[in-house]
Amino acid sequence: RLATQIGSQLTGVLYVIDEPSIGLHQRDNIRLINSLKALRDLGNTVIVVEHDRETMETADYIVDLGPGAGEHGGRVVKAGTLKELLTEKKDSLTAAYLRDEREIPVRPKDKLRKSNGSVLTLQGASGNNLKDIDVKFPLGLFICITGVSGSGKSSLINDTLYRILGKRFYRLSDQPLPYRSINGIELIDKVVDVDQSPIGRTPRSNPSTYVGVFTAIRDLFSQLPESKMRGYKAGRFSFNVQEGRCPACEGDGMRKIEMSFLPDVYVKCEVCNGKRYSAATLDVRYKGKTIADVLDMTVEDALALFEDIPAINRRLRTMNEVGLGYLRLGQSSTTLSGGEAQRVKLATELSKVATGKTLYILDEPTTGLHFEDIRILLDLLQRLVDKGNTVLIVEHNLDV
Repeated sequence: RLATQIGSQLTGVLYVIDEPSIGLHQRDNIRLINSLKALRDLGNTVIVVEHDRETMETADYIVDLGPGAGEHGGRVVKAGTLKELLTEKKDSLTAAYLRDEREIPVRPKDKLRKSNGSVLTLQGASGNNLKDIDVKFPLGLFICITGVSGSGKSSLINDTLYRILGKRFYRLSDQPLPYRSINGIELIDKVVDVDQSPIGRTPRSNPSTYVGVFTAIRDLFSQLPESKMRGYKAGRFSFNVQEGRCPACEGDGMRKIEMSFLPDVYVKCEVCNGKRYSAATLDVRYKGKTIADVLDMTVEDALALFEDIPAINRRLRTMNEVGLGYLRLGQSSTTLSGGEAQRVKLATELSKVATGKTLYILDEPTTGLHFEDIRILLDLLQRLVDKGNTVLIVEHNLDV
């Protein structure tokens, strides 16, 4: 597409490009930057949304948003040239990484893990452009699969290895690409593909439901004296169940008004005032908070509220540790970015009781992530490996 635009020799055009470096090897990244410069030199304006260091250092003008994510962000921290951005010492995490004051830590060579001796061996992989290759994956380690774009990484891991294991553990229907044999499957008990796909397709799904903490919260509310007196069960506190939700908006908190010939308009439900529940359900309170108040709380605030309830606290603490303390428990899953969805999935895995025999596969997990997010992600993955699991990453990022 870029080649087409450069070839058209148009001038005076505003190009908006979102994360063009996704999936590119460092070699290809420099070619991409040169293409963007060529577009600019034709007399156009190029706006790039990007976390890539080389792109930032090449840009004529940078707008840095922050200082944090979610509720902690949404402000212009600094706007100007690279030189001007580097002078921002207070709020800009981006500037701190570009000045090398903060960095993503690399494990010293003497601290690198030794394999536990177990090996998963894939032989004769020949799908797409793979040349009948044999690959050994030492288990219990952090493994990175790298190479230039189109070299066969995804064919080997996603289309061959993951499909073989998925067929074995979950009876997935996708056929793996051609291979001769695989040895060592008995050494792992499950395979988990942690990608950036949405954790829920409908506005009703939310992070607390996915992680499993909302089930524990509903159980707690059903054990309160007021609930027992009224005969309320845990289902009463779900906005998907008829008995406890607001009858007017059916637990959505919003009413859809259909407009002829115009897009539908959503307005706050006038009966429950956006709280999703019936008045009777909202009479039950824990430490002065209704179930609707809890859903409107951030993970950070909920941690303090439920500090005495281990089943809830453990999952909330994991979400906070993965850098998602700013998310609201009832926030719609459809509003989460790819990186946030990925971290919710990792938080779910970390909060489970470890077997130490799981294989985690991540395809380019740093896509769309800032330096600070990559640091948090790598820390999470190292924790999974510390529990005895194997993490297999397909990646170009040099920090990984």
